[in-house]
Amino acid sequence: MFIDEVNINVRGGKGGSGVTSFQRQPYEPKGRPNGGDGGHGGDVVLRASHDVATLVDFHHRPHRKARSGGNGEGDLRRGADGDDEVLLVPIGTLVHERGQEPFADLLTDGAEVVVARGGRGGRGNASFRTSRRRAPTFHELGEPGQERWITLELKLVADVALVGLPNAGKSSLIARISAARPKIADYAFTTLSPNLGVVRYDDVDFVVADVPGLIEGASEGRGLGHQFLRHVERAGVLVHVLDCASYEQRDPREDLRTVVDELERYLPELLERPAMVWLNKADADPETAEIVAPDLEADGWEVIVGSAVTGANVDVLRRRLAALVVTARKERTDDVELVARPILRPTGGRQIDFTVTATAEGYRVDGERIERWVIMTDLSNDDAAAYLQARMARAGVEQALITAGARRGDAVEIAGMVFDFDPDVADLPPDEPDEAEEPDQHDDDGQWDPEPGDGDSA
Repeated sequence: MFIDEVNINVRGGKGGSGVTSFQRQPYEPKGRPNGGDGGHGGDVVLRASHDVATLVDFHHRPHRKARSGGNGEGDLRRGADGDDEVLLVPIGTLVHERGQEPFADLLTDGAEVVVARGGRGGRGNASFRTSRRRAPTFHELGEPGQERWITLELKLVADVALVGLPNAGKSSLIARISAARPKIADYAFTTLSPNLGVVRYDDVDFVVADVPGLIEGASEGRGLGHQFLRHVERAGVLVHVLDCASYEQRDPREDLRTVVDELERYLPELLERPAMVWLNKADADPETAEIVAPDLEADGWEVIVGSAVTGANVDVLRRRLAALVVTARKERTDDVELVARPILRPTGGRQIDFTVTATAEGYRVDGERIERWVIMTDLSNDDAAAYLQARMARAGVEQALITAGARRGDAVEIAGMVFDFDPDVADLPPDEPDEAEEPDQHDDDGQWDPEPGDGDSA
């Protein structure tokens, strides 16, 4: 089964929770906090590989998840990071969210993109020890991994695309000029999926794609060809394969016009690519080739007359294609390189961005870091809840709610959790450090920065 477009659900691994633990030794009943941090959850990574030719595996298994991080332990032992889930996709796979522009285009073997970040590991209570909070009795929970639906769309990467109406002889031609062995029969729509073949002429290697037959209206969804028009997009050279042996039923010149019109409707830029005509099956009807070839040349087409069955002029075609491919590779500007957008984890910084919105039920606070604080707080622990409230106050959330009109007792929703608004702005110690001025507590590798003062006083 050839599958070239699928929707899949990807979910990063959950971060491990920190732990509340204290050092216990003889004659030291009140030892230092030594709860370790949880490990980060694994990422879901797409990796392009020449060993994969279709997306069929994702069609059967559309849900993919990375492993979760391990929980922290006492004695400052950090939990293990979760393993990444690496998914192999064919070269030429576009990645995008439904209805949005692609955010990654995997054009080379080994190209990777992270499509779902794993959650951060929660801090153990040792991270919250300060000069005033000598024995913190709380820790952070692990952050859930990112979950999203993405679309994978395969566009074959080929130097040459063979296009034409059904039964024009494209499969026979690719079988003659390469080692590809597609299904060949004397009825229309024999080819139900694109075929790739590698052709060598002198010291030039290039890839040829046999695109299933197009019919009139293919660009609007008729026939089978509309499913595979995308596979023509990346080809640097187009070869129009015309059938000379069916002149009594159809005119090769009209066949060419039909295919060109469909390509123009689908993507007008395709008509700017180098292109030529292969008048096929000339062995069966040489008179038709003699009539048609001059007319096509008069219209500006480069024409080679031959036969995929007998091999007539096939070497001429190989030589000409090699020359066109070399020229196209030099002149063609590659597709714009798409770089994966940053996902989920912030890069740090002093500014904590959030918005406050009035709702029918009360107020809602939206902000990536603010929501993460709530998700990673054990709200059943009074000390942890108090720390969260102080953190919110220092970030300016309480003052923003007051400015928006919130009053004590109003419902405030953050990250799906609903709280009764109970501002404590006036009770903040005047010398309390402003967390909004603190950088993000992770380094570039996503590890907790062990600098003193990471945990703030409540």
